[in-house]
This record gives sequence, structure tokens and C-alpha cells, in this order.
Amino acid sequence: MKAVHILLTLTAFALASFIASASDPSPLQDFCVAVDEPHKASVFVNGKFCKDPKLAKAEDFFFSGLNVPRDTHNPVGSNVTQVNVDLIPGLNTLGITLARIDYAPYGQNPPHTHPRGSEILVVAKGTLYVGFVSSNQDGNRLFTKVLKEGDVFVFPIGMIHFQFNPRHVPAVAFAGLSSQNAGTITIANSVFGSDPAINPDLLAKAFQVDKNVIDKLQKQFWFGNDN
Repeated sequence: MKAVHILLTLTAFALASFIASASDPSPLQDFCVAVDEPHKASVFVNGKFCKDPKLAKAEDFFFSGLNVPRDTHNPVGSNVTQVNVDLIPGLNTLGITLARIDYAPYGQNPPHTHPRGSEILVVAKGTLYVGFVSSNQDGNRLFTKVLKEGDVFVFPIGMIHFQFNPRHVPAVAFAGLSSQNAGTITIANSVFGSDPAINPDLLAKAFQVDKNVIDKLQKQFWFGNDN
């Protein structure tokens, strides 16, 4: 009988380990709605279709132009150039993305989150004040750092984060993300610029402000700095 209990215990541990390690593939887009009859609808895959490996060429793994400064004359004073699977087809299934971020003097990359990837950022030019906010369960702690040329900072997946150029000269940073399509949700744009608009009464209560404030925020243009 004792041997049976030991066997059952070991079996339970094995099943628990299997369940804990099992998971679905990470999503590579906002959503992928299932269809029962694919011949009646346009079919997408989680990511992109692959070409025959025998037809791959060097250009599939190449991009040129990240040395070129981008235009930062916009309301937020920054410009994000993403080099993802849309620009380098060879990135498909590799789980990485690169970005160049240009900052005007006193420009910022506003609070945003990447739902499908962590980010590691290195400052190539200038100075940046950067930070992220942890989850509700962690008490919404703010982690910040002033970075100079050559400094590196990590933004964990899903955390709201930002960068700000506190100087009167331009700044440049490069960022790597752990997804071929990490996605970007800019907080202000999503909350106040959604289509259709979120009920202003709901937002007024959520932000604990007068509804007139919400009405004003929803009427203004929300600029997106992603390219």
C-alpha cells in the first residue's frame, strides 16, 4: 500500500510539472480569431507565412538606414523607427525586433507598453531620463534612471514605461525587443483617442476628474510616434 501511495504521489508531481510547463505559443498580433470554415474567410496565421527556405536570399535578412536621423518635429518630440518582420522578413519566428528612437530637445517617448515583448535600450547620443511602473500587485512602484551615452536600461514585458530627453540637445537611443511584433500601446492615445471613444462618464469616474476634462482630452488629436 505504501508503494502505491508513493507511485500516486510521483504521478501527481509529474502531471503538475507537465501542466506548469505546457503553454500555447505567444501571440504575435493583437488577436487571432478562430474560424471553423477557413475557405469562407481570409486566413491569417500567428505571425507570417514562411517562404521555401531554398528561395531565401541575403536581402531577406537585411535593412539599411538606421544611421539616418528621423524627423522629431511633432507634438511629443520623438520618432520611433521599428525594424521588425515587416522590414526584415528573415526575422519571422526569431522573436526579436530592433528600433531607433530619436528625441528632440526636451522630447519624450510618452508612457506606453509593449504587450508582447520586453525591451532593452541603449543610449547612443545625449542623455535620457527613463523609467517604468510595476503592476498593481507590486504597488505601482516607479523605477527611474538618468542614462548617459553607453548606458543600458531594461523595461520588462507589459510594464508601462517612458523616456524623456531633459537636455536642450537631441538624443538617440537604440532598443531591442523580445518579439518580432512586440506591439505598442501608448497610454494617452489608447484611453483618450480610442475609436469609438470610451464613455466619458466612465473615464471621469476612473480618473476622478470632472467630465469636462475628459471631454477636452477626447477632442484633441493624439499623435503616434511609431513608424
